[in-house]
Amino acid sequence: MQLAFIGGVVEAATAHDYDVWVSPADRAGDSSFRRMVDGGRVAGVIVMEIKLEDDRVEHLARAGFPYVTIGRNSRAEETSWVDLDFAGLARGCVYHLADLGHRRIAFVNRSEQLFESGYGFAHLGLEGYTKAMAEQVLTPNAYLCDDEVTAGESVLERILLDDPSTTSLVTMNEAALEGLYRGLLRRGRNVPRDFSVVGVAAGHWAEQVNPQLTAAEIPAKEMSRVAVDLIVRRLTAPDSTPRHVLLKPLISLRASTGPCRPVPGSEPEREFPDLDQFPDLPDSEA
Repeated sequence: MQLAFIGGVVEAATAHDYDVWVSPADRAGDSSFRRMVDGGRVAGVIVMEIKLEDDRVEHLARAGFPYVTIGRNSRAEETSWVDLDFAGLARGCVYHLADLGHRRIAFVNRSEQLFESGYGFAHLGLEGYTKAMAEQVLTPNAYLCDDEVTAGESVLERILLDDPSTTSLVTMNEAALEGLYRGLLRRGRNVPRDFSVVGVAAGHWAEQVNPQLTAAEIPAKEMSRVAVDLIVRRLTAPDSTPRHVLLKPLISLRASTGPCRPVPGSEPEREFPDLDQFPDLPDSEA
């Protein structure tokens, strides 16, 4: 996913006759970040993998260095940014499943490390899921999951152990997606006959699993192009008002979601009427 964003930035920057310097730094103290910014090697910075409290952003803001962000955090009003509406997308995924009759809907987020370090999309996704579940008067069950196949299998086991009646899930973890499918297969849950899966994922991730994932697209190329346009605008018109671009792609319906079929044994017992309420009925003979 990161490579898709970087490739999009390089392609868009070339059209503006800019070269791109790539730094893997996730902290302001990293040597590559210091060389890039303090060494004056670049004219402006696009900050990716944004955190709710990000010391790279703080450093750039204090230094008055031109920057924009892919994602947004506590300084969102002070700078230009482009972002996905992760909260809105997670909410839309829940509503899609609820419309299909699902009432037991789990949420598979990113890793505990990413969540605890404050990555914005992980927190926003959880916020949107939790809000939608409350609106639907449903009980939320959210899980953190490492970005790997085996972690997807493990978290699926936990979901069904915690609530065997779960019939669907929303995920923002592309890398664990294949593991989630494997876990369902191992438990004898067919997708989408017995279990529905919907998520926020790049198209190539959504289309490489079987059945293909119903998902909201992550338009990396479009977001990268917008980010480049924003930083070029910042460099050419430094006093201009910051611009905020929030994208909310539609959910592409593929093959991983279907009408809810309750897990056998999970349906509530049928209540029969008290015959005393019907005095006109004739007494049955033994």
